[in-house]
Amino acid sequence: MATVVYEGICKNFGKIEALRNISVEVKAGEFAALLGPSGCGKSTLLRLTAGLETITSGSLYIGKRLVNNVHPRDRDIAMVFQNYALYPQMKIYNNIAFSLQVKKVAKSEIDERVQWAAKILNIGALLDRYPNQLSGGQAQRVAMGRAIVRDPKVFLFDEPLSNLDAKLREQMRFEVRTLHNRLEATTIYVTHDQVEAMTMADKIMVMRDGLIQQVGSPGEVFDKPANRFVADFIGTPSINLAEGEIASEQGEKIFRANTFVLPVSPDISLEPGRKVLYGLRPQHIRVLPDPSETHPHIIEAQLLLSETTGTETQFSFDLNGHKLIVANQGRFDIPIDTTYRLGVDVEKAHFFDQASGERVDGYS
Repeated sequence: MATVVYEGICKNFGKIEALRNISVEVKAGEFAALLGPSGCGKSTLLRLTAGLETITSGSLYIGKRLVNNVHPRDRDIAMVFQNYALYPQMKIYNNIAFSLQVKKVAKSEIDERVQWAAKILNIGALLDRYPNQLSGGQAQRVAMGRAIVRDPKVFLFDEPLSNLDAKLREQMRFEVRTLHNRLEATTIYVTHDQVEAMTMADKIMVMRDGLIQQVGSPGEVFDKPANRFVADFIGTPSINLAEGEIASEQGEKIFRANTFVLPVSPDISLEPGRKVLYGLRPQHIRVLPDPSETHPHIIEAQLLLSETTGTETQFSFDLNGHKLIVANQGRFDIPIDTTYRLGVDVEKAHFFDQASGERVDGYS
């Protein structure tokens, strides 16, 4: 395993700036996810790492070696693609063994490595088949097997699960993370799926428009998003955001929007008149259907829609013309078009500058 260091990486396609001044480090043995919407530059950064694209400016190190001009085959990396990229005319055994055969590794060692990979990935029974005889999940395991037999310093995954159905994606997330834990190799994983990133990665690098917006653990990017984009992109359902300003009412600070008021923590240090975006995750608002139930910070809103996903219920409320999403554990049999009391966990609220969208440290 090896550390991967990006120093001021830029990539232009003609006049288009695909990547701008990317500087970040992936530590040896770390599982890092490049997360962002389509077109943000995450796959471009992965291809630069693999050597499939040339760097416009900046430096890329794998270990302590500058690899800007090193051929892909000499970078000691292995890449797993979205479309599996298996050779249709070859049996699975030879698909896995191909890179070793090209390097003229001894047949006995090739067989040992292929059988080892097949055992780890539970594909031993598939070695005599052809790719067109495999399911999507089986094909992805073969692609992973072809990567691990090379025993690389760095694994690169380019949205490898996006072609699989939801159930299989869940299973394969477990398989990929288990494989990483077993091999202890440095892993860089590209995805637009925040669930994949949040459940698999040690470190998440959130990208947008060719820039890294935030680097942190899954907990850090969820609990302390660096800006409005990260707050909105991370979390399901999406965070509730409202424009307004900090105000004072009866000696207590509040958040005032055009048509409604929200409570804020008494520990808030933002001065009245400060224009902010108030962010509150759906999980931090609680429906109080029992009139006798108490909560230190209560608002009222009209229920528009209730959807149960099994263990969780998601609500859409009308807060004086503003849509408010709430997500609570459990099932609720409550009628729509009715006004309910909602308990707000004000200490979990986020504040962002209206002009820049950057996070405001609003707590003293």
